[in-house]
Amino acid sequence: MEKKGKIRTGIFGGSFNPPHIGHLAIANYICEFEKLDEVWFMVSPHNPFKNESELMSDELRLKLMQLAIDEYPKFKVSDIEFYLPRPSYSINTLQKLKESYPDRLFTLIIGADNWQVFNKWKDADKIIDSFEIFVYPRGGYEIDELNLPKNVKITNSPIIEISSTFIRESFIEGKDLRFFLPEKVYTELKKHGINKTLFY
Repeated sequence: MEKKGKIRTGIFGGSFNPPHIGHLAIANYICEFEKLDEVWFMVSPHNPFKNESELMSDELRLKLMQLAIDEYPKFKVSDIEFYLPRPSYSINTLQKLKESYPDRLFTLIIGADNWQVFNKWKDADKIIDSFEIFVYPRGGYEIDELNLPKNVKITNSPIIEISSTFIRESFIEGKDLRFFLPEKVYTELKKHGINKTLFY
């Protein structure tokens, strides 16, 4: 895999429904400690493993992600998957990025939970052969590091057990979780009205 002179760019995909401090902390750690130049948050319009009706609108989730990263220069937001065939598959996204940005070396960032089912991903072997993969730890998901493919690395990023599902359900129950979200994200959600209608 050619690395010399390329801009090392991590791809952190997800529905970000909504984006929270866990997403940002993990990406921040990987960017700073795994020597990536940037991390791009790839907002997905529809995950093949999720019901599309669970998602807030594409436009709102994209806006929330842009608000979340604020002015941290190493974070970017991408909406490229909005313009690719649906459902969104990582292999299609990564190949499109590689074609569109030949000056960059792309690294896929996923959680240990996703790594355990990675063999179910579309063209999983092709992803492993063509791209570096960073796996961040998740509680309850053990990985045998001795038998990992050469392009796959387990990061030492902290385990942060916060989920977007927990945040949505807690807000619907009337809980105030403002410190689980970047301030600008919380403010924008309040503007739209944090309730079941917004999230579903």
